[in-house]
Amino acid sequence: MGKRPPVGHRSVPHTADVRIEAWAPARERCVAEAVAGLVGSFAEVPPTGEQTAEFRVDPGSDEDMLVAVLDEVIFRMDTEGRLPASADVAAVDGGFEVRLRMADPDRVEVVGAVPKAVSLHELRFAPDADGWSCAVTLDV
Repeated sequence: MGKRPPVGHRSVPHTADVRIEAWAPARERCVAEAVAGLVGSFAEVPPTGEQTAEFRVDPGSDEDMLVAVLDEVIFRMDTEGRLPASADVAAVDGGFEVRLRMADPDRVEVVGAVPKAVSLHELRFAPDADGWSCAVTLDV
């Protein structure tokens, strides 16, 4: 892959499901990039949103908190029909506080299979030489 940019995400080939990788200098920013990777795996979303949605994730292992954030995003997409244009993640009391800027549904273009769940198979979220990185498989 060569030298990666300091912050980012990408989809990687995976049999029958979608696999995303995300990275950033800080743990919380890596989670926000994972949210962007999840949404970007199936939709083109404008970069800004007018409405916000907030939620907290209880303390746990880094992997468990990452999965909890992504599961909540999938739940909100499924029940509310809205997609996050961006995510801000902050460490609070050992867990995460997440603020999503929700895109106007009329401005979203679905271009792939919508994820239904986060798989725990081959889940990875840990510090690396450049900060933090994660790899997640999404069931579609």
